[in-house]
Amino acid sequence: MAVLNKIRQRSLFLILIIALALFSFVLTDLFRNSDALFGGSQDVVATVNGTNINRADFMNRVEQMQSQLGPNSTSTQAMNRVYDQEVRKAIMASQFENLGLSVEQDQMKDLLKQSFSSYPELQNEAGVFDENKMTEFVSNLKALNGQSAPLGTFQINYQQWVSTESNIALGAQERAYYAMVKAGVNATLGEAEVDYMLENATRDLNYVQVPFTSIADSLVEVTKSDITKYISQHKDKYEVEATRDISFVEFKEVASVEDEENLKADLLKLLNNQVEFNDITKNTDTIIGFRNTTDVENFVNSNSDVSYNDTFLTKSQLPSAVADTIYNTPVGGIYGPYKDGGFYKLSKVVAETQLPDSVKVRHILIPHLGAQSAQPDVTATIEDARALADSIKTVVTANPSKFPELVTEFSSDQGSVANGGEYDFHPITQMVKPFSDFEFQNEIGDVGVVQTVFGFHIIEILDQKNKSRAIKVATIARTIEPSEKTIDATFADASKFELALQKEDFQAAAKERKLTAKPVNGIKVLDENIPGLGSQRTIVRWAFEDGTKVGDYKRFSIPSGGYAVVQVVKSTKKGLMDAESASATVLTEIRNEKKAAMIIEGITGTTVAEIAKNQSRATNKASAVNMKNPTLSGAGAEPKVVGTAFGLEEGGVSKPIVGNKGVYVVEVTKVNQATGLDNYQAIANRLSTTRTNAAQTKVYEALKETADIEDNRARFF
Repeated sequence: MAVLNKIRQRSLFLILIIALALFSFVLTDLFRNSDALFGGSQDVVATVNGTNINRADFMNRVEQMQSQLGPNSTSTQAMNRVYDQEVRKAIMASQFENLGLSVEQDQMKDLLKQSFSSYPELQNEAGVFDENKMTEFVSNLKALNGQSAPLGTFQINYQQWVSTESNIALGAQERAYYAMVKAGVNATLGEAEVDYMLENATRDLNYVQVPFTSIADSLVEVTKSDITKYISQHKDKYEVEATRDISFVEFKEVASVEDEENLKADLLKLLNNQVEFNDITKNTDTIIGFRNTTDVENFVNSNSDVSYNDTFLTKSQLPSAVADTIYNTPVGGIYGPYKDGGFYKLSKVVAETQLPDSVKVRHILIPHLGAQSAQPDVTATIEDARALADSIKTVVTANPSKFPELVTEFSSDQGSVANGGEYDFHPITQMVKPFSDFEFQNEIGDVGVVQTVFGFHIIEILDQKNKSRAIKVATIARTIEPSEKTIDATFADASKFELALQKEDFQAAAKERKLTAKPVNGIKVLDENIPGLGSQRTIVRWAFEDGTKVGDYKRFSIPSGGYAVVQVVKSTKKGLMDAESASATVLTEIRNEKKAAMIIEGITGTTVAEIAKNQSRATNKASAVNMKNPTLSGAGAEPKVVGTAFGLEEGGVSKPIVGNKGVYVVEVTKVNQATGLDNYQAIANRLSTTRTNAAQTKVYEALKETADIEDNRARFF
């Protein structure tokens, strides 16, 4: 009771303590999440000129984009594609709004008609686009509540339709916008005349070049302050994004020699019959081996990581390293185990035949509903198509001369109709398997009906060339992969290395254990792939987290199996490149500036000949130099030198000019004026075409460069 009374007496004090603790917790969370403190939104992927790109809508678009790009694409690739589209849409929307560019209802109807007139779902009985049909189709889509409906050869839902309409309208606005831009960039006749004069007015020159290489680099001192000053004077060239440099040691889960030997032993056990005790029947069973089995296909499919291939193979189709051995093996013979790619294999020759290396055929293709590449007007069922094919076969077997006529009337293979259904000599790999099996495994003159994914083919074999032995090979293939023992050992090695880093330097620890530490420099915040490790977005995100510092390390799983222990070696903030990073490119430019000053200080004389003699350099000649292509023979592109020459009178000598490759002094020996044209319209047209072709890309690049874009993608990906 005494304790309770004390608590009651100090209740106000306790309430204040609890309140302060809660307030401290809230503040800590706010400072940890600066967006909450300073107003940034966790639901905004980017802000473009004040317009937010919403996270939920963006993620839906990314999901759709990844589906469109296919299984080989990554979420980051899809995200980048959608981001570019959304940024473009936002930038252009502000332009359209400023100009009052919009798509009116009647114009939108015409645009939809242009885009969807060929879809049968939106056509009337006469096959003509029907606006009412489209309205009905869209209403039905909306009623499906997110479910898809067929449109042509693909599926679409209501949200995708709305997005498509929006993109069509955006496309129309962009076309109108760029049409106005292009109309304003046409070249005038005055500009055409200037372009003509730049190309055709020329100068003949004498010049002397004192190259920068005439002074050894060791004679020119470049300090860190020189580099820093140069960077600040050329900020546009040395603005960089935030980057991280890392070093990693990889621990791969790779099958050991012991794993491979065990795998080969397992394959060898399959060769002969084995006696096993059956726990269910309590009897001893004999398991037929690969050597004696009569059901080769089932045996292979039950014991192999690769399904049985019931195809005759020529020597060239066998694995190159073992082709000779397997091809010369008699029927019933077995070769292996042998290593082929990522597998160990046992191969048994189960049959042989004579196959041509190429075949000439003609065929008639009868499609059916659901067949690949079948046109929308195909209504025949599989049974109908089979019956028609059988009937045609009967006709052409009795009267082969009718084949071309029946091709024209019935065949849906537009690639061969014009040739009477013929396909000239082709290898076994050209056609789909059922088609190839018939044409290569039968004789000249044979006619048959073959079903493929395209429908039913009536095939006649016209000719065959160069028959040779082909074999059917049953192959048991087992994937070479690490055992659990090897996987555990890999994990242990990675963990031991990670623990060692608590006391040892990363590079030293790797060297001591004979491991290779691989550097990767210049990783950006939205990068996905790390050279040597593949797709590793997790590592990139960790390297850029606020809490990750230079020297920190962490172990990560890698897609190919195994681990990478990664250390952050360098962190570069967004802004001007630091002197150390820039030195590789800046040093040469600063040295050349200093060398130029040294060369100019040593030049004496008033003519090119005098200066050349003074500098122990040759006098060079350059004829017909023009401003459009400012190149000096023997020196290359030197626009400053050529520009200076065009400012001199005939006989004039320049002061020293700092060019790309050295210091020059030029003398104009002859001024060649261009003969004017009566009409410059053709040149104006050419310039206009060049400008309008480049306008669309350059205008958008300029708009994007000046746009106020806040990119928050790194928060979400």
